[in-house]
Amino acid sequence: MASAPPIRVLIVDDEPAARRRLERLLSEEEDMDIVGQARSGKEALAQLKDLKPDLVFLDIQMPVMTGLDVLRNMGPEAMPAVIFVTAYDQYAVKAFELAALDYLLKPFDDERFEKALERARNSIIHEPEDALSDQLQTLLSALDKTDSSPKHYIERIAVDIQGQLRIVPIDTIDHITASGNYVYLHTGDEKLLVREKMQNLEEKLPPAKFYRIHRSSIVRLDEIERLIVNPGGDYAVRLRNKILLKVSRNRWSELSLRLGIDTPTNAPSS
Repeated sequence: MASAPPIRVLIVDDEPAARRRLERLLSEEEDMDIVGQARSGKEALAQLKDLKPDLVFLDIQMPVMTGLDVLRNMGPEAMPAVIFVTAYDQYAVKAFELAALDYLLKPFDDERFEKALERARNSIIHEPEDALSDQLQTLLSALDKTDSSPKHYIERIAVDIQGQLRIVPIDTIDHITASGNYVYLHTGDEKLLVREKMQNLEEKLPPAKFYRIHRSSIVRLDEIERLIVNPGGDYAVRLRNKILLKVSRNRWSELSLRLGIDTPTNAPSS
């Protein structure tokens, strides 16, 4: 039987000594292949897109563009498995733990490194594809709650239709679906294409009205008619227009909290 291909690793840290230490530790692992190193957030973005690694060691405290800025710019759905590297920050550590994400707290010892690496291996091999993006989104949401500055959310979206701008009030949107660097706004029987990344649009929408139930879909909460638990354990919602949308497992409980109801555990499938 052929052995599994090595895990492709990207190291991101602005400190040369920190990069060298990670390089040394990873060189002792037979199943790890260092495909690149980045000294800044800007370099990290370029290499994440070009090299498409399986795992990234991402330093949080970098000048100009932090590790979290890299995450926000890439979008959780486009990130590989991540081990965050950070100096002590009590709330950030709590946010990592809340999101079930691993981190290395500087200065870390070899034993802690091995534990984080083993967990990353298991995540890459065994966890479903959308589990990581859900965890990363949970992290961003937890960190955003510490931002005391007032947030101003959009009330309408401009849609370019053959050179003319159509103004779409967000209260007319039933749900939103992702398509690469674009999204579709679903308003009644219409489907309007907008050049906007899902992550960017999500951050602009008022969380009291909209919730991202899956990496590929956002719903307006008051459009949800029914919560569904299918026999196989998958989750979904049915909107008032009878559209069915899948709900990620990690977002099911949060969705019920947003709706102010108890989470159903054995609901009918139709």
